[in-house]
Amino acid sequence: MFDNCCKFLAENFSSDFATWLLGEPITLTELSPKELSLEPIRADALILLQSDEIVLHIEFQTKPDENIPFRMADYRLRLYRRFPHKRVYQVVIYLEKTNSELVFQDTFILEETIHRFRVLRLWEQATEDFLTIQDYYHLQY
Repeated sequence: MFDNCCKFLAENFSSDFATWLLGEPITLTELSPKELSLEPIRADALILLQSDEIVLHIEFQTKPDENIPFRMADYRLRLYRRFPHKRVYQVVIYLEKTNSELVFQDTFILEETIHRFRVLRLWEQATEDFLTIQDYYHLQY
């Protein structure tokens, strides 16, 4: 249920997501995860949006997952292989409140390899931030 709703929101309100996550209303278009496939990508809700200069990778998670750091590093390398000159901004958004420490993991470390990504816990986000985005959207149209 969450997967389809999150995918719909991110695809239809990509400028709002860019404003929230990147701090600026960049026009983004959908990028198919199939374009990155070395093997099938399995994720709760993987959203890839792109502009000429940036790729926004949003991963919605309903439950804590110990494999998220590795998956984010893997996606980042796949994105680099496909788009070596684009900036990539990655964020995992946890949807359901939990006390698990896994929802605080924002780094993958394997010997000398270190990859960082942003993690947001939806229950910690200020409601006003979303209302401000909505107000901004209505003022523009």
